[in-house]
Formats: sequence, C-alpha cells, structure tokens
Amino acid sequence: MALTKIITNGITDDAVTEAKLANAINTAVAANTAKDLTALSASNLTSGTIPDARFPATLPAASGANLTNLPPNRVNRNLMINGAMLVAQRGTSQTGVAANGYATVDRWQATQNGTDAYIESHQVDVASGTTPYTLGFRKAFQIKNGNQSSAGSNDHVRMSTFLEGQDIANSGWNYVSSSSNITLSFWVKSSVAQNFYGFIRSTDGTMQQYPFETGSLSADTWTKVTKTISGNSNLTFDNNTGGAFELWIHQFAGTDQTASGVTLNAWAAYSGSAKMPDNTSTWYTTDDATFEITGVQLEAGSVATDFEHRSFGQELALCQRYYHVVVDGKYRSGEVPIISGAMYGSLFYGVYHFKTEMRAEPTMESVNGTDYYLVYRGGSNDTCDEISVNNVSQLQSTVRIHNNLSGTSGDAGWARANNASAFAAFTAEL
Repeated sequence: MALTKIITNGITDDAVTEAKLANAINTAVAANTAKDLTALSASNLTSGTIPDARFPATLPAASGANLTNLPPNRVNRNLMINGAMLVAQRGTSQTGVAANGYATVDRWQATQNGTDAYIESHQVDVASGTTPYTLGFRKAFQIKNGNQSSAGSNDHVRMSTFLEGQDIANSGWNYVSSSSNITLSFWVKSSVAQNFYGFIRSTDGTMQQYPFETGSLSADTWTKVTKTISGNSNLTFDNNTGGAFELWIHQFAGTDQTASGVTLNAWAAYSGSAKMPDNTSTWYTTDDATFEITGVQLEAGSVATDFEHRSFGQELALCQRYYHVVVDGKYRSGEVPIISGAMYGSLFYGVYHFKTEMRAEPTMESVNGTDYYLVYRGGSNDTCDEISVNNVSQLQSTVRIHNNLSGTSGDAGWARANNASAFAAFTAEL
C-alpha cells in the first residue's frame, strides 16, 4: 500500500489520527513480512507492535562489525601468578622452623616475628561442597598459628606475594589517574571469627601504601573479598623486572606497625609504623588458628570478573620464572639424570638449560651430603657429595658435581641424585 501526492493543505486537523496511522503501518507490515525492515528506531518498537509470527523462521547472520560496547578481550587478565595455589615446587608443608619466606606454595610467602611458637605453612585442599570448590578451586595456601602466649607490639604473622614493575606498567591500568581502576579479589577463610587487615605497597619511586580490610569473617566460612583500587598521581611502576607491587595480608600485626588513624581504601605515603589500623589479637592468641586463601586475582578495570583458571602446566611455567627445581630426591626417580657432561679432573661439569627464562640471574639452593649424588663416567660410576654452580645466566647454568669424586679428565657421563634428601633449585624470587 502506498500513499502518494497528498497535499498538506488538504489534510485538516484531526483528519489523520495516530490510530489510523498505526492501522495503516500494521497493514503494510503484514503485507510485506519477507521484506527487510531498515532504519527502525528501537524506541518505536514496543511489545506487541510486530507479532512473533511475522518474523521469518531463519534470521540473517549478524556481522561482528556491527556489535558495539562489548567487553575487551580478557584473556590473560589475571596479573597474579599461582592465585589458585596449584603449584608447590618446594613441598606442601613447612613445620617446626623459624624460617621466613617462600616455603610451600609458589610465589607466596609466610613471615613471622616475635612468635612464641613457630607458625606453619601448608598447601591444603579446598573442601568439596564449599563455594570455592564449586567454582573450580582445589588448593589453598594456609598459615597455621603456633601457641602464642601474648601479642607483643613488634609481633606479626602475615602472608604476601610480589609482582614485577613491568607487570603493572603493561597491565592497561592508568595507575596515575584516579579515574582508572585495578581490582583485587580473593577468597579467604579463618578458623577464628574476626576482621583482618592488609595493604598494598608500591616500591618504585616514593613508596605508597593502600590499606584495606577483609571485613568481619565468620569462623570456618569462605568469604570473597573484592577491592576496587583507583590510581593515584604519586604511584610509580618502572617497566622492568624489579619488584614493585606487593600484596600483604596480616593475620596479626603489633602496634609498632599500626595506628588508629590510618585511612582504609586510599593511597598514602608508606609508613612502617602506620601500615594499617590497629589489629585485634584474637586469631594470634588462639593456638592452632588457621587462615586460608585462594582464588587471588588482580586485573585492570573496576569489576571483579570470574577467576581466570589456568592449567597446572601454564601455572608451573609462570612460577619457574622465579623458582626452578633441578632435582628433588623425594619426588623424582633416582635414575633420572640431572645433567650430562664430562669430567675435568675430580670435577664433573654439565650445562643445565632452564625451561623458561628466569626473571634475573638466579642463585642455587642445594642440599648436599655424603653420597647424595652419583656420576656415571668412563664405564663406571662413583658417588660424591655436592652439587653447585660454576657459571649462570637467566637461560642456563654450568652445574658442577664434585667432592669425593674420582675419574679421568675427558670422560663423558651423566649425573643423578643418589639420596632422597638430595635437592637443588635455582631461585630468582622477588
């Protein structure tokens, strides 16, 4: 149906009404169902205007070029490494020692000061039926308290993880702008009901801190914590491999490190004596109290998206940039070679190539002892006591097996562990 050559002065007031126009349009649509509908404003399409039956059974394909306001590609959005606590190259448990630092779960360390009894650190299972379990989390990092008789002013128990400056500099977060955000999210569980404090510290340029709280946790209940963090003009993150972004979560901190007037959720100059508000000591003075964390994600933007799960292999490769196990007699067959090489006098040398480039030139951690290693060379074999480094770079290292070893210079061979306690790893941790 077409209306043509209607002269404007021939239309009198109220001669054409909205109802008459609607009827005419609906009649035209009904007669032309298969034709294209173009340039229609969504505001003029109301419920019931075009019956579902009027649409063809098969709609034409939509072009992706016409889809706008979609979120950007979010692959590799999680800046945290091992946030699901899958990898524990050093072992799954540390007990009975005063050691601070990395001990179990990769990229996460537990530290203590002033304790009457040592804390423990563990990689633990996430219980089935809990919310984190249903979201795909199977492991958590746990700190277990010792029996502390009192809470001293310089005491603390805390966990932490550090990121390189380049991780933040290249993240997409405009960290010097207060209108640009980065979002931290994680799951926590405490055996003691209370509020806990933590802080982020930037260490490039003039150090800054961002204190926050978990909120009141119910005992033995997983709780998700989300913090949307605005940028600040005082922040600096150098585009290099040095440590620059630190996340600290305290189970307790004494008054030497806290102050009642600290403002939460805001950047300020770092103060070692006012990192966060004063802490309650309930967890700290509870024997065998536990604190667990998993699902840690840090991403550019103002929204905490679903956790980016990575495979164990992907997570392990990321961790090996910082810590790389060469041999562990407890977990690897004694018949597996450490290196192949040749004798030079009473020393056996070989080159070990790292599986990924390490963050910086690493150092070796090793456990040595009588007959801990064995070298096959010249049709024979001989035990020896020590593994060490000769020369090292971020890509490879010359490894030396020696001490009580005999042989003929030039003999080719290979070396392996000969004791369950034999251990060697390269570390380039922050």
